[in-house]
Amino acid sequence: MAETDDQRATIDFLSRPESYGLDGIVERIDTHAAIIFLAGEHAYKLKRAVRYPYLDFSTVARRREVCEAEWRLNRRTAPEIYLEVRSVNRQADGSLGFGKGEPVDWLVVMQRFGADDLLEAVAARGDLTETLVRDLADNIADFHDGAEVAEEKSGSGRLRKVIDGNREAMAVLPADLLSKADCESLYAASLASLEHLSDLLDRRAATGHVRHCHGDLHLANICLWQGKPTLFDCLEFDDGLATTDVLYDLAFLVMDLWEKGYRAQASLLFNRYLDCRMEIDGIAAMPLFLSVRAAVRAHVNATAAGRQASQADRLAKRNSAREYLEAALSFLIRPEPRLIAIGGLSGTGKSTLGAALAPDIGGVPGARWLRSDVMRKRLAGVAPETRLPPEAYTRDRNAQVYDRLMQDARRVLAAGHSVIVDAVFARPEERAEPSAIAKELGVPFLGLWLEAPTQTLLDRVSARKDDASDADRSVVERQIRYDPGDLADWHRVAAGGGQAEVLAGARRLLAPISGSVRTG
Repeated sequence: MAETDDQRATIDFLSRPESYGLDGIVERIDTHAAIIFLAGEHAYKLKRAVRYPYLDFSTVARRREVCEAEWRLNRRTAPEIYLEVRSVNRQADGSLGFGKGEPVDWLVVMQRFGADDLLEAVAARGDLTETLVRDLADNIADFHDGAEVAEEKSGSGRLRKVIDGNREAMAVLPADLLSKADCESLYAASLASLEHLSDLLDRRAATGHVRHCHGDLHLANICLWQGKPTLFDCLEFDDGLATTDVLYDLAFLVMDLWEKGYRAQASLLFNRYLDCRMEIDGIAAMPLFLSVRAAVRAHVNATAAGRQASQADRLAKRNSAREYLEAALSFLIRPEPRLIAIGGLSGTGKSTLGAALAPDIGGVPGARWLRSDVMRKRLAGVAPETRLPPEAYTRDRNAQVYDRLMQDARRVLAAGHSVIVDAVFARPEERAEPSAIAKELGVPFLGLWLEAPTQTLLDRVSARKDDASDADRSVVERQIRYDPGDLADWHRVAAGGGQAEVLAGARRLLAPISGSVRTG
């Protein structure tokens, strides 16, 4: 890293409240590449005069260029937050100001929002709810759907550049920050994974999955704006780095959630996004995507360690960098995939159990959770929470839903990823198929049949709100007359009690088919 222009006078000017016509104080936030000054209702972002292997803000002209790019690109997702690009000028009397004069530096002016509205803070206080994560996944999927498609067709070549860039950024770090041996091991393992996935990544690029994305999608770059999760602070300094496979873009946030301990939310985000975009093929690349993203965080935190004023802060950043490096290595180690089917009448808690088990099963971020209620809505071309008319529940339509569930389960397993399939599975032939697929592919299978008292089922479906299931009391009353037939190959699970009890019972049944079920 190299410092270039002397920005001390500009920083001093921006640190004074009178520069903005205000009283009080100006708050300052420092990052490795920028300084943000919080003054009144606005935030003023100054690019540091720095040059890294992956970033160049070394001249005034370059900083103007990236400020304009930041304003333009972030208005795709946060037009009400990104207001303008403004210059700091040398005025006629020689002082700095916002009045007419020769520009000495450039700023992005933003509408200020509270620090408590950053998703990082929302998560820390325990408010990263299922509804919020679901809305966030929908927003990201919508953004990716509308993002500009890259003309270049080499998806593997793009990722190779990032892997090489990570290695270069790690190589210039002081020796006491990251283990050189671990960095080289990660590089070798990443290249081996990339070679295995090369054809898939190139195919995805050729079919429009490589787009101009956010590029820096983690919890600190998402806020609640007017109550809605809003993406901001995208990667603005290199269109090549920001133009990626959409799943690589998503992987940064999934990895960030997982590493900060929000594993249920990481699993839900991952699954909801895949539901939104009906995405399957790219799942095989997620281990490498997650690993590369963790490697980025490793060298960024290691670089930031050198900027910390106190020894304690420096050690905290260094330790964080080492943890990310360890995670980057671990993401490339994938357990054997498994297929779990969860059946039972409406109201038995299939989806509650599926959501709770998904983070436990297989590699990060857990199993692909395929839900018949969601599949039915997606095949109908509507959002999962949109209620469908009765004609969407004919026997022929049910057969289409089950057929697609099994097709998708087979493809996900073939990609090396574990699957949970959640459906009623009332008919013996419906229950036979997942077991047959698992046997054919040589993966462990577990069938769970949930049972609960009728009144419990009726109470649960009556209490549902904003859910993908359309089942009501009349559906339950009809289902309780079903004869499910032989359940010998499935495990009966008493599901009339609390969620924790049902989950514990399911985990006990899972343990014999794997020694790596996560319980924390």
